[in-house]
Amino acid sequence: MGQICPTGWPLKVLIETHGCKLNTADSQRLANEFARSGYEIAGIDETPDVFVLNTCTVTHVADKKARQALSRARRNFPEAIVVAAGCYAESGTADLEGLSATDLVIPNTRKSEIVSIVSTRTGMEWQGPAGGGDEIFYLLGRTRAAVKIQEGCDQVCSYCIVPKVRGRERSIPKTEIIGQVQALSSAGCPEVILTGTQLGSYGFDLEGTDLIDMIRSVLEETDIRRLRVSSLQPPEFSDELLELWNGVGKDRLCPHFHIPLQSGSDRILKRMRRRYTATGYLEAVRAAKAAVEGCSVTTDVISGFPGESDEDHQLTLEVLQAAELADAHIFPYSARPGTSAARYPDHVAIRARAERAAQLREIADAMARRHRQGFVGAVRPVLWEGARGTSGLTDNYLRVRLERDEIISVASGYGDGDGLIEDIRIVRLEGLQLIGSPVV
Repeated sequence: MGQICPTGWPLKVLIETHGCKLNTADSQRLANEFARSGYEIAGIDETPDVFVLNTCTVTHVADKKARQALSRARRNFPEAIVVAAGCYAESGTADLEGLSATDLVIPNTRKSEIVSIVSTRTGMEWQGPAGGGDEIFYLLGRTRAAVKIQEGCDQVCSYCIVPKVRGRERSIPKTEIIGQVQALSSAGCPEVILTGTQLGSYGFDLEGTDLIDMIRSVLEETDIRRLRVSSLQPPEFSDELLELWNGVGKDRLCPHFHIPLQSGSDRILKRMRRRYTATGYLEAVRAAKAAVEGCSVTTDVISGFPGESDEDHQLTLEVLQAAELADAHIFPYSARPGTSAARYPDHVAIRARAERAAQLREIADAMARRHRQGFVGAVRPVLWEGARGTSGLTDNYLRVRLERDEIISVASGYGDGDGLIEDIRIVRLEGLQLIGSPVV
């Protein structure tokens, strides 16, 4: 197992993150807290004294990946303290405590104590909680950062473990969000993603604010260059919300909307305890496309939910085709212990789930190609990640790289390129990746 006392100062901490952008935001804050307590954040090619895995538990596959990552960390860093944190540490505490690879298992209910608990093992003096986020000492990547605006979920969809591992809904105060976004911008981060489990309910527990007001305030009171909203439910789309993209947020609010579908069958949506219909979903997609020119819309779909018939599956295929989205993440249903859907008696055979998922992915890939092909010849601002030209994201969330000869020719002139935003003309589509050239 990992060491009890430090062998040298400062101690290095490596944080690996699985799952959603909420976890990314949590890891970023955790890194800041470690840095403020005197630790050094290790790079991926360094040997850490402490390894922290921020886990996901949305599916059984996520659980498996977490166990594999922890075992790999133990092999690669035999002297390190290996810590399992995050959502799987909340739902599967006993499983992870029984894993020989782990030294500490810290569930979400104690995530504010992670640095303190680790410091008890390392002998470092804990400096206390990081506070409201007025100062950012460390970024997990310089290009894009996630800021959590809301935690937990009261919706309690029948298949979802999130309410059990993240608790009830609660909003982050607006002033704290503004402070974090501005601190990230001042540190050189060009894009911030506002993330949460139920963004549309932001502010229900605060006085005088809501999601629209908060987004408007962030845009007006910070100089962040690009602001992205991570996920919105179909009922949350309103004219007032969409006006932000053409008003105060023009050229800064990213024209990308992630709108979960999950199923195209109203019967299954009701069984999932989703709060919209297939028609309502399509209306939200059309409203977004009509209001924000050139936007991309992405989604999530669950195949083979308990009780899903061939007819239900066909309805999902039809809704997905009608929506004409930029991309879709397809997940075969995975039973999560403790959810009501896990107790349903009519589970779909695993093979059928996989076959239905494959059919949905075929449609999703065809949609993705058509959507990207529509931007060939257009000019979009691209935020490069790493070396300029090798890989970047447009404002509407499409992956782009330069022609290979242009990557070589521009490398000496721009160096790293990480965080650079420049206008790129899209010249062709290669697979699902757009290829472009700088606008001269």
